[in-house]
Amino acid sequence: MRELRIIVACADSERLRAALVTASAQAALGGKAAVFLQLDAVALLRAPIAARLDDAHEAAGLPTLALLLEDAVALGVALFACQSGLALSNLSASDLPKGVEMSGPVAFLQQTSDEARLLFA
Repeated sequence: MRELRIIVACADSERLRAALVTASAQAALGGKAAVFLQLDAVALLRAPIAARLDDAHEAAGLPTLALLLEDAVALGVALFACQSGLALSNLSASDLPKGVEMSGPVAFLQQTSDEARLLFA
């Protein structure tokens, strides 16, 4: 199975939700998956993690954004936050949720093989 690598390029919680669901499905099937939150998207990692549609998802029996993040980490999805995005969001590495590492776009792309599927959310 080809590795799946997703770049979340804006601070839209529903795009992050979709990226986490897709990456988690890939990991659950035994594949490798990684999600990189670029620039403004890093602000979505500010505690407490919440999304504007969390209530609707919970009412439908679906997980919140915070739970999706925890599940992705538990499944082995590699999660990365952009260094510049941390600065834009006035966050530090110690503010990141468990399992999220600091990185940059160059490093993320260097780790992306020619065979990997690269998606933008």
